[in-house]
Amino acid sequence: MHASVPTDLPALLAAMPKAELHIHIEGSLEPELMFQLARRNGVTLPYASVEDLRKAYAFSNLQSFLDIYYAGASVLLHEQDFHDMAWAYLQRARHDNVLRAEIFFDPQTHTARGVSMETVMGGLHRACTDAKNLGVDAELILCFLRHLSEQEAFETLEAALPLRDRFIGVGLDSSEVGHPPEKFARVFARCRELGLHLVAHAGEEGPPEYVWSALDVLKVERIDHGVQSARDPALMQRLAQDRIPLTVCPLSNLKLRVFPDLAQHNLRALLDAGLVATVNSDDPAYFGGYINANFLQTFAATGLDVRHAYQLARNSFEGSFAQASAKRRYIERLDVEFNAA
Repeated sequence: MHASVPTDLPALLAAMPKAELHIHIEGSLEPELMFQLARRNGVTLPYASVEDLRKAYAFSNLQSFLDIYYAGASVLLHEQDFHDMAWAYLQRARHDNVLRAEIFFDPQTHTARGVSMETVMGGLHRACTDAKNLGVDAELILCFLRHLSEQEAFETLEAALPLRDRFIGVGLDSSEVGHPPEKFARVFARCRELGLHLVAHAGEEGPPEYVWSALDVLKVERIDHGVQSARDPALMQRLAQDRIPLTVCPLSNLKLRVFPDLAQHNLRALLDAGLVATVNSDDPAYFGGYINANFLQTFAATGLDVRHAYQLARNSFEGSFAQASAKRRYIERLDVEFNAA
């Protein structure tokens, strides 16, 4: 890679191959599709129009976002609904030159409404299979809702196991503060025995202690968010030394006021400390942009440069759960893009 070669950075950020490792599929449900599914399924939304719904996207914190997020999920009833939602995201991912997407889904959000695990995973898995035709390698990660009990997480896992071939790992999401990772120690131990990949949200609004706990108690391979790690130098050293990927979501952090503005985001500090940081979109329908918007706006605000772009894209492939041969292939494509820049 020739970092000194002058280049059109925004064009390079958009064109470079990348992986997305932190995307909640329910959070990609755009208002237009939400209303379309509501009409198809005879569901009445508490908003008069797409415009009204968009106006409601003014969040003060994670919980105020989650409240509207769960309301939006009410339109998802049939396998085709889940397929259509995932397919819409995957087409956007292809447009943003995402070669690999590891997609979170929240089965408890749906099973609590009487929608079966088979319905949820059937639609999502079919969209992931169809995505091969787009040139996107997509796989699913089942997330437990941390505001619910560990017993309910175990029940969710048991319901999903007959469909074990349709998901590659488990995660932990929803309201972070007051629900430390160790609350789910036993269910994560069971998932580890089953050979599932392990990730967890930690250090978004929660303290660095939650990141330590996710690493040492849950034994996760990747930390989702993790930006609060910068408050603990020993933790930063650990993350760098053990090459633990962080799936950072800048526009989400801005929207939920983790940082007052993008210029103050600590992505550069994470990279400078040698961490395997990546850029992702989290809940793009709600937080103002898909993965390329996250790259473009963050680079514009922070002054990150071509070397950072290459490192972030390479980190995304190295931090993924793709096969080693696929990772090599992705990185070769990345190198071609940068050598041509």
